[in-house]
Amino acid sequence: RDIREYVARAFGAATAGRPGPVVLAIPEDMLRDEVEALDRPKIAPIAQPPCAGAMEAMFGLLKDATNPVAIIGGAGWDRDAAHHFATFAWRHGIPTAAAFRRQDAISNDCGVYAGQLGYGPNPKLQQRIREADLLLVVGARLGESTTDGYKLVTPDHPDQLIIHVHPDPNELGRVYRADLPICADMGEFAEMAADWRDPELVRFSSGEEAHKEWLQWSEPASREGVKLDLGPCVKAMRDALPANTIICNGAGNFSGWWHRYWHYGPMPTQLAPTSGTMGYGLPAAVAAALRFKDRPVICVAGDGDFLMNGQELATAAQYGADLLVILVDNSAYGTIRMHQERDYPKRISATQLANPDFVKLAEAYGGWAERVETTEQFAPALTWAMERKGIRLLHCVTDVEVITNQTTISALHAR
Repeated sequence: RDIREYVARAFGAATAGRPGPVVLAIPEDMLRDEVEALDRPKIAPIAQPPCAGAMEAMFGLLKDATNPVAIIGGAGWDRDAAHHFATFAWRHGIPTAAAFRRQDAISNDCGVYAGQLGYGPNPKLQQRIREADLLLVVGARLGESTTDGYKLVTPDHPDQLIIHVHPDPNELGRVYRADLPICADMGEFAEMAADWRDPELVRFSSGEEAHKEWLQWSEPASREGVKLDLGPCVKAMRDALPANTIICNGAGNFSGWWHRYWHYGPMPTQLAPTSGTMGYGLPAAVAAALRFKDRPVICVAGDGDFLMNGQELATAAQYGADLLVILVDNSAYGTIRMHQERDYPKRISATQLANPDFVKLAEAYGGWAERVETTEQFAPALTWAMERKGIRLLHCVTDVEVITNQTTISALHAR
């Protein structure tokens, strides 16, 4: 008889602070019980605005700073937060980096967007963060991936001040000492920051400098001797697809080409796991295709990544999802192979894959597919794919030697 109370509490806990799952355990025999109960109204998430004193303190620290950098994205971030924070950051010229796989936290065409943190970031952005005297962390938890194993920013961060804004008070001070902790809803904070006026705060020039560095970093150059070069392929996608395209990916080195070279538009345009979950991309793409039927949805997957959940093409077929899979096939678990070659050169163990014919596999689900073996074949194949509806798949056959967008296996051996 109290089930409605427990369900309401579960929804409240799931949406409060840092959103997350809740487990409600009940005895099996209750599943067959019939009870009379009034339905509870919708549980609205608690949206706490920041206090004026905290905002005044934050702007005071910004006025004293010489090299501030913002790191954004995470719990409770939405389109309103993205819009208002971009307004605030641009007005004051603050370089703004996205936390790991939060690259749509603001539209990448914002003139102070500085790029992403995580695996394979721009070395100039990393150096900018090391030299920052003030870090404004909004929504991000400063986890292992964003901080490069807690080395880019250390938990005690000597010679740096941290303003940490997060909706969950349990996250503030949990790992990183915050000089100014602010517990607030992301949208409420960003809107207040955008509306706050302080004529004494001089605009920083570093925001536009950081954006130019990111633009240079995100422009792919052809790699000599690479038969299918994914960098120019991503550039071809940028030229052919609209800014509201949703890119979905799982975990693996393959995703690094898109993290570096794709320009993400206003959110939601990136669906990617911060937990390193293989197989995430295709189910996410199916969901996105059914939710956003007026926008292109692309699943980017490695071969090992795709094989984790490739059967979800059946779900896409069943519900008529309109999506494109770009399947990067190097016949290996590439990320694990990279670690093997780096730490135990030429001692390969259980990372080679004997793959199916992915073109025929897609066709078996009623889809259209094309095999791509060279860079020159990619753009025409992409055009053919986008002219069609339903399930489409580009089987991109790459060389495992080209293990990331920055290095090769031979280079790892030469270290």
